[in-house]
Amino acid sequence: MRFPYLAAGFAAALGGCTSDPGFTGVVGVREATGAEVAACKYVTDISGTPGVFGPLAAEGLKYMRNKILSDAGAAGANTVVFDQATPGADIYKLHAVAYNCPG
Repeated sequence: MRFPYLAAGFAAALGGCTSDPGFTGVVGVREATGAEVAACKYVTDISGTPGVFGPLAAEGLKYMRNKILSDAGAAGANTVVFDQATPGADIYKLHAVAYNCPG
C-alpha cells in the first residue's frame, strides 16, 4: 500500500518544481458566464485538448483550463467564458472566449 503515497509524493514534488501555469494556476484572469461579459471587449477564442484521459481525466481537464486562462491573460484578457459541458459527459476538447472587462 506504499504506492499511493509514493505517487502522491512524486506529483507534489513535480508540481513544486515547475512554474507551468497549467499546474500552478493563474492570477489575474477570472472565469465568468456569458451574461457577465455583456459590457466587455472580445479578445480571442482559445481551445485546447486535455493531454490525459481515464483515471487522470480530472487532472488533465484542470491543467487545460489553467492553460487556457494563462493564454487568455497573455493575449490581454482578464475574463474567460468556457463553453458549458453536458454534466457527466467525457470532455475531449475545451473551448473558451476571452474578454477584457472593465474594473
